[in-house]
Amino acid sequence: MKAPPAPRFTAAAHSPRVTARIGVWLAVAFGICFLTGLISHLIQHPPGWFVWPSRPVWLYRVTQGLHVISGIASIPLLLAKLWTVYPKLFDRPLIRSLPHLIERLSILLLSAAVFFELLTGLFNVAQNYPWNFYFPQVHYAVAWVAIGSILLHIAVKLPVIRRAFGPENEEDREKPEARGLSRRGFLRTTGLTAGAAVLATAGATVPFLRNVSGLSWRSGNGPQGVPVNRSAAGAGVLDAAQDPAWRLEVVVPGGGRSFSLAELQKLPQTTAELPIACVEGWSQSATWTGVSLPDLLQAAGARPGSTVNVSSMEQNGLYANSVLPGEHTTDPLTLLALRLNGEVLALDHGFPCRIIAPNRPGVLQTKWVRRLETV
Repeated sequence: MKAPPAPRFTAAAHSPRVTARIGVWLAVAFGICFLTGLISHLIQHPPGWFVWPSRPVWLYRVTQGLHVISGIASIPLLLAKLWTVYPKLFDRPLIRSLPHLIERLSILLLSAAVFFELLTGLFNVAQNYPWNFYFPQVHYAVAWVAIGSILLHIAVKLPVIRRAFGPENEEDREKPEARGLSRRGFLRTTGLTAGAAVLATAGATVPFLRNVSGLSWRSGNGPQGVPVNRSAAGAGVLDAAQDPAWRLEVVVPGGGRSFSLAELQKLPQTTAELPIACVEGWSQSATWTGVSLPDLLQAAGARPGSTVNVSSMEQNGLYANSVLPGEHTTDPLTLLALRLNGEVLALDHGFPCRIIAPNRPGVLQTKWVRRLETV
C-alpha cells in the first residue's frame, strides 16, 4: 500500500517570506530581552571587571522595563513563527540526511529554550515559582542556550533570510489558491497582537501607560504608594524592627560607631526623588529622605568610596545582605532612608531604615538595615 499523501498547507502564512520577517522581529525582541537580562544579572552578581554607575538614576528602570516588555512581545512573535513553519513537521521523509537531523534537533533545542525562558519569566513577573530550582541561576543559564541556538539558527538560515528579503520571483508570489489571511494580513495581525500585549503590560514600568495597561502589575499599589515584594512579617523581623533598643552599627577600619534612630534623624538629611525598580519589571518613583551614605561614612570615621557590606535584620532571605560598591557610596543620592513620601518608613518598607541607591535593582535595596561594614 502507498503511504497517504502528505497534507497540503496552502495558507499564505506558511510562506518563507512571512517566516523570515517574523523571525527577524523575534530575534530583535529576544536579543533585547537577553542583553537587558544580562545587565541585571551582572549588577546582582558582578565579576571583577564589571562596573555599574549610579547615574543616571533611571537607567536600571529602563533596562529592566525593556527586559520584561521585550519578553512579553516575544511570546506572540514566537507563537506566530511556529505557526508559519509547523507544516514542516509533516514533511516526508522525516530525516533526509545527517545535516537535516542536526538542523531539526537545533530547532527543537531553540524552541524548548526560548519557551522555557519566556514562560518562567512570566511566572517570575507574577512571583509564582511552581518549581524546585533557583530561578535566577537556571534562567540565566538557559538564556545562554537560547541565544546561542538563535544565533546558530540565523547562521544556518541566512540564505533563506536573504532570499525572503530580496525581490519576489514567480515561486515567491502568493498563490491564488492560498487560504486565510494574506501574507501582509498575517504580518499585520502578528504585529498588532505583539503591540497589544506590550500595551496591556507596559504600565508596570511606563508611568503614563498605567491607566491603559489593564494587565500591568503592582506599580502604584502598596503602603505609602510603593509596592512591596517582601513584608516585615514575611521576613520575620516584626519584633526586631520595632525594638526601641535598636541601633545601627557602622563598622570601619580601626573602629566604627553605632547610631540610634534618634541620632540618625539628627544628622543632615537629604531628600531625593528616586525610582525603585524591581527585577520583575515594575518600577515606581518616590520621594525618599534620609542620611546620605557619604555623610554617614564620614560621621563614622570612614572615607566615601569604600565598598560597604549591608546586613539586614532578616536572617534567612536570599537578599538579606548586599554590597554597595564605591560608585554608590560616593554618590550623595545613595541614602540610608528614614522616610518615604514625607512619612516615616512603614514596617514593610524597611523601618527603621533601608538602603535606597540610585540605578540599582530593588532586591539590592536592603531593608531593615542593622549593620554597615566598609571593606
